[in-house]
Amino acid sequence: MADLEGKSLVFYDGHCGLCHRWVRFVLPRDPADRFVFTPLQGDTIQEVLTERQIAGLPDSIVLRDPDGTLHTRSDAVLRILRGVGGGWALLAALGRVVPRSLRDLVYDGVARIRHRVFGRPAEACPMMPARLRHKFVF
Repeated sequence: MADLEGKSLVFYDGHCGLCHRWVRFVLPRDPADRFVFTPLQGDTIQEVLTERQIAGLPDSIVLRDPDGTLHTRSDAVLRILRGVGGGWALLAALGRVVPRSLRDLVYDGVARIRHRVFGRPAEACPMMPARLRHKFVF
């Protein structure tokens, strides 16, 4: 497995077009290599999380901090935005003003329709340029 020391692990639904777009959004905005990406359907999740943790996860975006703390739904998205910095960190700070219950209600609504609206990628693991392969574990 890739060296995850000091990095946050972003789990995403490998069968979701929106999740793939999210990963492609974050990649160029993470020049400090704070994040490593892995599909929820890969082997890595079994290596770093317990069965109990896995059972409680949504099938969309999950963030695991370097200390092992898990963040789901809107909290995961806002923490990733904060991690990429710049104006995105400001947007994340503004988003944190909204109560989590309301943020998660919107998040869950989008998650319910994401496959219909964004489709499913033709490949669960698209070809990745060599310069970005270190950012993925499977």
